[in-house]
Amino acid sequence: MSVSPRPAAGAPAVFRSPLWPVLCVSIVLAACSRDLSAQGSHPQGASGSQPVPSVPAVESAVRALPDFSPLVEKYGPAVVNVEVVEKPQPSNGPQGLSPNDPFYDFFKRFGIPTPDQGPRGNAPPVRGAGSGFIVSPDGYILTNTHVVGNADEVTVRLTDRREFPAKVVGADERTDVAVIKINANNLPTVRLGDPSKIKPGQWVLAIGSPFGFENSATAGIISATARSLPSDNYVPFIQTDVAVNPGNSGGPLFNLAGEVIGINSQIFSRTGGYMGVSFAIPIDVARNVEDQLIKSGKVVRGRIGVTIQDVNAQLAESFGLDRPRGALVSSVEKDGPAAAAGLQPGDVILAVNGKSIERYGELSGTIAAMKPGSEAALDVWRSGRRQSVNVKVTELKEQQQEAKAGGRPSNHATDQASQFGLSVRPLDPQEKEQAETQGNLVVEEVTGPAAAAGVQPGDIILGVNGKRVKTVKELQEEAKTSGKNVALLIQREDAQIFVPLRIQ
Repeated sequence: MSVSPRPAAGAPAVFRSPLWPVLCVSIVLAACSRDLSAQGSHPQGASGSQPVPSVPAVESAVRALPDFSPLVEKYGPAVVNVEVVEKPQPSNGPQGLSPNDPFYDFFKRFGIPTPDQGPRGNAPPVRGAGSGFIVSPDGYILTNTHVVGNADEVTVRLTDRREFPAKVVGADERTDVAVIKINANNLPTVRLGDPSKIKPGQWVLAIGSPFGFENSATAGIISATARSLPSDNYVPFIQTDVAVNPGNSGGPLFNLAGEVIGINSQIFSRTGGYMGVSFAIPIDVARNVEDQLIKSGKVVRGRIGVTIQDVNAQLAESFGLDRPRGALVSSVEKDGPAAAAGLQPGDVILAVNGKSIERYGELSGTIAAMKPGSEAALDVWRSGRRQSVNVKVTELKEQQQEAKAGGRPSNHATDQASQFGLSVRPLDPQEKEQAETQGNLVVEEVTGPAAAAGVQPGDIILGVNGKRVKTVKELQEEAKTSGKNVALLIQREDAQIFVPLRIQ
């Protein structure tokens, strides 16, 4: 969400809207004039002159650029403006992020403007707008959950200016995909594509309603695929440089074939507006959610009970991988499916059912899309060799988990693993019970490589390079025999993560 500007006094009536605040922009045209006769007076090849491109060369350059006008003309009518009225909601910032998180001001979902915050007692209803696109002739429309999730009223406006009240069929917060329905027939629809075939550098087009300007088209390229964001672990986002702004939320992202490959959902911004980095939900993820919401009104996801993280170059070297790839298991849920199958912290999952896992976000999405009760065949890298592990997929239950407090340093004698830059001490039984940990060593002071890697006092040391360490002596021995890159497994509150240390 972004704070919306207020209408300027005396603004032309055509720009005023009860649902979208007016954005007043002064447009200045700078006229570029050239003294053609002066240019023509220089003989060809003279100093400072530039060769004039031939007409065929100019025409060839123009032909090389994509023309999106046929696509906009054909599929633009299937893109709709979604206007909402919702009750005032307390502003808690971007979903899933604390105000203290460094990404708090960067990753923001956009689509519904929020008024200036003030007393909530007599606050008027919030009005805003987003986008959507028709996926069936009988009126099913895909959009974002953050556009319609809290709406009391939803109105859909087509490009031919017809308006329909819409019903929210279902909304899924984890993927930010929502389905709404209008009572109409013979509606124009989009074609859906295959996101697995897209590549960075390909041209793409977005159509939506930025700042309420309906059916606006903007183009760019795919910057990256399978991006994982801090607040979204179940969506391998498509990153683009397409200009999207508040109001584009829920709108389609097209490839050059005129197929929808994604739903525009988030931007990376320090200002709340477009800064060249935007993210779209792959359409195959959205389609899976759509089918479940229409059939049952809810989304069922698979899980195997592990916490994972990405594998960088240092971690890959410390685990003996040829290159950074896969999803590194940092913790295994006790009595969960992965534990029953024998998965361990330090395992790197390289593939699921024959599908390679390059980034850890791909694993989350792949497992989530599997049916509970099915079996996932995992290719796992462990102790320098590849192994096969079969895990039974269970259902992910939506529940809120409370963070557990970690052990606090006390006045015990400390021992130092100087190679890592760590001063640690043993946890006493009461601290272990409070922290709910299997670890025995807590960090008291951090210097050198550990400080550079982000290890903090209060972190609990669990292992080094996939090997558990239970005593100060074991940690010291591992420090002496480690290479230049070390994978340090720590517990911080209720999370286990591998931290790569670079030893000089």
